[in-house]
Amino acid sequence: MDYNTALSDDLVVRRRRLQKEMQKSGIDACILTTSVNVFYMVGGVYNGYYYLPASGEPTHFIKRTIDFHLDNVIHIRKPEQIVEELRKARINVPSKILLEVDALSFTDANRLISSLNLNLPDISNASVLLRKLRSVKSEFELQQVRLCAARHVEVYEQIPSIYKEGMTDLDLQFAIEFLMRKHGSLGIFRSYGANMDIYMGSLLVGENAESPSPFDFALGGKGGSPILPLGACGEKIKQGDTIMVDMAGNYSPWMTDMTRVFSVGKISDLAYKAHAVSGEIHQHIISVAKNGTACADLYNMALEIVSRNGLSDYFMGTKQQAKFIGHGVGLEINEPPVLAPRLKELLLTNTVFALEPKFVIPEVGAVGYENTYLVKDDGLENLTVFDENIIDLC
Repeated sequence: MDYNTALSDDLVVRRRRLQKEMQKSGIDACILTTSVNVFYMVGGVYNGYYYLPASGEPTHFIKRTIDFHLDNVIHIRKPEQIVEELRKARINVPSKILLEVDALSFTDANRLISSLNLNLPDISNASVLLRKLRSVKSEFELQQVRLCAARHVEVYEQIPSIYKEGMTDLDLQFAIEFLMRKHGSLGIFRSYGANMDIYMGSLLVGENAESPSPFDFALGGKGGSPILPLGACGEKIKQGDTIMVDMAGNYSPWMTDMTRVFSVGKISDLAYKAHAVSGEIHQHIISVAKNGTACADLYNMALEIVSRNGLSDYFMGTKQQAKFIGHGVGLEINEPPVLAPRLKELLLTNTVFALEPKFVIPEVGAVGYENTYLVKDDGLENLTVFDENIIDLC
């Protein structure tokens, strides 16, 4: 089956899943406007509003011309026209609706709410439901994830060949980014939430790994500018440093996440030990995780292994320690579920998630690795199969 046919069939399934959830909750309709959710429901992106009733076909209220075919397209200039056009098409105006209230601007949300003559109790957050639905992948989506993972691995395999003595961390990151683009990287690193801007990924060398960042990622780094305080900062790579490469697997709309560590010569025994403990955490979680496993339990298991090895002070940072060890991956790099304490999320069959137990060793750098796993009924499948040891570049 070709891509377009498979996509078309998958879009029908996605629409029915969303409508089933709407019917269960007594929701009349859903309006989506963010690129990631419109893409999920349509297979493309447009400037406008995707309108889906609880039963029946969607209507596309479009503000700018598109170059792909859709049925039921209505061209509008402003959201206030939606109600008028619904009435013209003899479609009931909804009294209870799903809106992406946490992603829309205050002005845009207000305009939609006012034009539909709704009150706040009549509105539910579409983002929460869409992220939940997107977290469980179809076979079509998993094919795209596997394609992305294969290219991700191909790029990482070539990193030793592009490293040159005398490089700065930014020099190496630029070289990796060029390689990524040559392998089909889309460039953009899609993240959910405010203040999560990042371009293609993160590379941390040596002591820079200790620098905290305001961004809600596993580790920080000074970054190259005060406007983007994350990752590589322009410092020269030197003997005894680790190089943690956490560059996005964005080779298809569905992403993968993978971290590997390289070193310039030998590093400290403590760093090697911490990296081995990261591997121990991976292996333990692989041995117990399956459909229905509580994500908080996996986080607590990791903490117990870290504590038993006397490495708590270095786990997930030093000056700032992240309080999660993994996250879902899909159209955005940070999807549900999150492997963190006190959360009630469960692993579900066909969920794809990244596991990243990492350590920061002072004067050496970051160690530990990250893989993207597929949850199956009875276990996990590693989708990013590549050497997990620290790779010496000398």
